[in-house]
Amino acid sequence: KCYISYSLFYSVGTALAIQVPVVGWAPLKSLEQLGPCAVFLGYQALQFVEVMKRRRKLSRMEAWKLRIQVGLVGLLIVVALIMIVAPSGYFGPISSRVRGLFVKHTKTGNPLVDSVAEHQPASSRAYYQYLHNICLLAPIGFLSVMINLSDSSSFLLVYGTFAYFFSHKMVRLILLTAPIGSTLGGIAVGRIVAWCIRQIWGAPLGVEEPTTNVPTASPVETTKNGKPIKEPKKKKMKNRSESQEKTSFEGFAKLKDAFESASNSSEGIIVKRTISVILLVIIYISGGSFTKYCWSLSQSLSNPTIIQKGRTREGNMVTIDDYREAYWWLRDNTPEDSRIMAWWDYGYQITAIANRTTIADGNTWNHEHIALLGKTLTTDMDEGYEIARHLADYVLVWGGGGGDDLAKSPHLARIANSVYRDHCPGDVTCRAFGFVDRNGTPSPMMERSFLYRLHGHKIKPGVEADPAKFQEMFRSKYGKVRIFKLLGVSQESKNWVKDPKNRLCDVPGSWFCPGQYPPALQHILDRKKDFAQLEDFNRGEADDEYQKQYFENLQNANLAKKRAAVAEASQQKDPPSSGSSDDKSSSSSSAAGPTARPTEQVAEWKKRRYNTWENSEMSTNMWKIISTNSLQALKDWMADDPSAVFVRSEDGRGPMWWAFENRRQEMVKILMDAGVPHTDKDGKGMSPVDLLEGGGSS
Repeated sequence: KCYISYSLFYSVGTALAIQVPVVGWAPLKSLEQLGPCAVFLGYQALQFVEVMKRRRKLSRMEAWKLRIQVGLVGLLIVVALIMIVAPSGYFGPISSRVRGLFVKHTKTGNPLVDSVAEHQPASSRAYYQYLHNICLLAPIGFLSVMINLSDSSSFLLVYGTFAYFFSHKMVRLILLTAPIGSTLGGIAVGRIVAWCIRQIWGAPLGVEEPTTNVPTASPVETTKNGKPIKEPKKKKMKNRSESQEKTSFEGFAKLKDAFESASNSSEGIIVKRTISVILLVIIYISGGSFTKYCWSLSQSLSNPTIIQKGRTREGNMVTIDDYREAYWWLRDNTPEDSRIMAWWDYGYQITAIANRTTIADGNTWNHEHIALLGKTLTTDMDEGYEIARHLADYVLVWGGGGGDDLAKSPHLARIANSVYRDHCPGDVTCRAFGFVDRNGTPSPMMERSFLYRLHGHKIKPGVEADPAKFQEMFRSKYGKVRIFKLLGVSQESKNWVKDPKNRLCDVPGSWFCPGQYPPALQHILDRKKDFAQLEDFNRGEADDEYQKQYFENLQNANLAKKRAAVAEASQQKDPPSSGSSDDKSSSSSSAAGPTARPTEQVAEWKKRRYNTWENSEMSTNMWKIISTNSLQALKDWMADDPSAVFVRSEDGRGPMWWAFENRRQEMVKILMDAGVPHTDKDGKGMSPVDLLEGGGSS
């Protein structure tokens, strides 16, 4: 029955799956899907042996010999096929999402997968949030099932072990633990309740239950004459180890007998009944709270996630409906053929609620396309606009703090750099893009980015999108969503994409039509390098250097940030000159525009950083540069961000204190020329000069 059911399931299911264009021959090519195929082939080999066994009437030993022979022959054939087919690139790699189940989060080697919060390991808080009391009961049920092993209990043990392992690796897979957790929890409650009932309605008080270990007198056997038959003398135990083993467990046996005797006494029965009543009351109370929790959780999970509850600064509870209102605005106020550019997280919502075409959605298998979107949003304003005007008509930005687009943007830049290596030169994890302190101060690269300009448009001082390129069309009530209209959209590119002749459909009239980029973006696409993850073992090109630097930067974030600052400074001094004439003019205008900061803004940054005492990555990196006498790194950082030398740590000290303390005379001169004070006091009332005179220690 198992053979027939599995063979039909696999053959029919695979035959139907390969008819779907998106799936294709993946069930027979992808390594993560070849396991069921191996089981299917193994079943066929075993069934062949069973047929031959019945026909030839083989004995059990002969049948096992035939199984071994068939298995070896099949294994040799499979190995030969693999050696022939593998060099041609037939087999697909294990995806990084599956690989993420066996490695720590943020270390799959794929920045797109590492950026998804649902791929993080599950915490104990997450288990309790979704399973509640099951977290306590399921382990008890698991242990009780282990004591009484059977076919059914073995299935529960295997299911529970694998469900917990994979859910612990990825929080989204906690869903897998719900059925087995409920089953094991129910077993635990059932056995506890059954034990409690037995104790309450068991033997009456005053009547001790007989112990099973008390020997009973056996009838004496007699001969025909009535004389008792003498038992033969037992041979003395020659094996001394057996006697020692018997005496070693004698103490445990006596302890067990004493415990059973005490528990079966009148006092023991009272204690057990008291414990039973307490357990039943606890189960009843916990069951009631568990039921209420389940209903409240089901209601919260059933409510639409785009409508949330929040509190105003005055403490009033309000309903935040910004997202739905934004999508409805798109639906009601934009042409039907409008294309909306937004990060892929909201793609499905835009398609389903706004009924508009989105540039990307949750189907993130096209890594290179997501990277182009990330590059558009995190590159310079001018270059981002030049890309966007060939792809979209509107740009939708999530704001309002929390997990908005700006908070996610470092991941966007990292994904972009995995394909467009000139996005963050020499910095595979794009540490140059992000916030430099806890006050939300953007790095130079973030400050001049397409996304930062739209996100902070007329909200942050000095931040405004170019009115010749963008027009703000919608701002939600609580500022969670903003929609901008792209001015100067390339109608030629839009018509080219809409032309059916430029669609690559698998068959005429099919719904499966991978898109093509308009020719105007070719100079951008020429700079990309298709992403090769660790599992792409059968590709002609390897990307070992990228993967090596990626993991190194994740393990030493501070060093990576320092290197990124140096690379950013050198890039500004010597901007790239490759690309078309339009691209050159765009780059030069970008470098001359957002990169050059107003004197007032630099002065404001200096004042803010000098008056803010806190331990941050910036203060730590500055201390390392000065303590190691990295003079060139200090100069490069100052060229990139003149206000960086005004940073101060929690104790009130800063670069000038550290330079005096470490006797860095040349650095002291540079800092003085930059205007850093050398007579101010730290938290202990000491000036930098006091440290030079030996009046204090670090």
